[in-house]
Amino acid sequence: MGGVCRGYLLYNRVVVLDTECANKVYWSGYYGSYLGVPKPREKNIYAPLELSLLEALYLVENGLLEVCSGEKKLSPNELYMYAVENIPRFNELYRVYRELRRRGYVLRRGLKFGCDYLVYEYGPGIDHAPYGLHVFKPVEEIDPIDLVRMGRLLHSVRKKLVLAIDYSDKIEYVLLKWWKP
Repeated sequence: MGGVCRGYLLYNRVVVLDTECANKVYWSGYYGSYLGVPKPREKNIYAPLELSLLEALYLVENGLLEVCSGEKKLSPNELYMYAVENIPRFNELYRVYRELRRRGYVLRRGLKFGCDYLVYEYGPGIDHAPYGLHVFKPVEEIDPIDLVRMGRLLHSVRKKLVLAIDYSDKIEYVLLKWWKP
């Protein structure tokens, strides 16, 4: 398989049906999730790959994927606009995702841990994610109870809570540690 892989837009996901491409995309940086394979261990998996719109846009921008809606190939801008219209907070989530991916981190969904992302230094199956990250806008009110909930849950699984505050010109990161008086 040479060249760019193709994925198909299905509402808020992109599915890569070609299994050779699915393997190429997944193992190039732990992107997406194989359908029906909860924890991939081997390199040649014969299953389609499901990508979030965040992952798909990043891969499109980096020339590793093209995304089609029906027969129409979407430009990076068309995919971005579609995502902004269909995913709440997409712009802020994507800015943080893109910045941390460019720095070499692997980001996975953090929903079951009460945050936006789990952040790995190497990747799932290689190390455990040391951080849970939640994205905020600087004008957003933060409920202290929500921070405690996130912090307690992440602490119980030995992860630190990081807040990413997305200013339009930069992103600041704040590491919170659990403290008992």
